[in-house]
Amino acid sequence: MIKFALLASGSKGNCCLIRNGQTSIVIDCGSTKKYLSGCFERLSYDYHQADALFVTHTHSDHIQQLKMFANVDTYATCQLDTQNYYQMKPFDRIELPTLEVQALPTSHDAQDSCGYVIKSNSEKLVYITDTGYISEAIKPYIKNADYYIFESNHDLEMLMATSRPIFVKQRIIGDMGHLCNEDSAEVLAEVIGNKTKEIVLAHISEEGNTYKQACDTLKQTLVAHDVDISSLRIVAAPQFEIVRGGHN
Repeated sequence: MIKFALLASGSKGNCCLIRNGQTSIVIDCGSTKKYLSGCFERLSYDYHQADALFVTHTHSDHIQQLKMFANVDTYATCQLDTQNYYQMKPFDRIELPTLEVQALPTSHDAQDSCGYVIKSNSEKLVYITDTGYISEAIKPYIKNADYYIFESNHDLEMLMATSRPIFVKQRIIGDMGHLCNEDSAEVLAEVIGNKTKEIVLAHISEEGNTYKQACDTLKQTLVAHDVDISSLRIVAAPQFEIVRGGHN
């Protein structure tokens, strides 16, 4: 059974630990070494023993601590300057002892960015952040997952009301930027299914969003699509706080 712990999520750092039986992987390694090491210690996890590190893209908030995983097999669709690196192509699958990891192309202003679908024999987890939109090509792969860690970066009105420069706002809302609450919710309403148990909204903007706004938008959208949310766990991940899920 899959269990996960989102250690950090946002523009200041991203990292997620996923385990199934004796197999464990880490997705992204942004933030400081002190913070990530402390989180792994709290989880009683030796990150040196990870079966693999998977990287979504080359922005610093996702790869800042590559050196921590220098001796771990590292996979990505983007180019990385690290040892034990294996390049994937979009839709490639990596078979690990009790997990299968598939890379899915995303749309972000970083070369060859991707998200991942992680499968065990009986469960599926979708991990997608840092994308301006969800293409029709990947929707079949993310349908009816048990768990979603899914970007809901900003509320459009709140973002536009911030003091950020207009070019930054245009980048964020563009096709190579980040998913807004409404677009994220519409995609999730389309792809979740009767197996879906948990949705963790990720990469929440600290200025252009709130955890409550992201969750409320998703809940309202799901209800509008006649989705029963009574048995769904819906949470928003803070920037620096461990959010656990799955069979913990």
